[in-house]
Amino acid sequence: MSETSDTDVEAVRAANRAFYAAFEARDLDAMSEVWHHGDDVVCTHPGWRTLHGWGAVGASWFAIFGGPQQLQVILTNERVQVVGDVAWATVDENLLDAEGSSGTIAALNVLVRHEGTWRFVAHHGSP
Repeated sequence: MSETSDTDVEAVRAANRAFYAAFEARDLDAMSEVWHHGDDVVCTHPGWRTLHGWGAVGASWFAIFGGPQQLQVILTNERVQVVGDVAWATVDENLLDAEGSSGTIAALNVLVRHEGTWRFVAHHGSP
């Protein structure tokens, strides 16, 4: 594996956190901004089948954000690895809803450097 710069790790960490800020804010434009918009992206939400391509992934976020559930996300155990133009982040998503219910989702996020910016190409969340 090649050397990883602290700058790359911090840039990936910032992109990862931007994803969760968009999720918590239910901001479709911000969520769209962190994703690569190709046919090769994939997303597996907990309990969903795997979605392929930006059209299906973007539509899933539209459906989730349009639903009634507002969630607060607290990230723990965040780890970032970068190898060249590919990076992955693992994190525990600690979710709290308005009624005080909580749960933890283990997530794997894969990003690629696209035109100098780190973009999501995969998200997998599992209870």
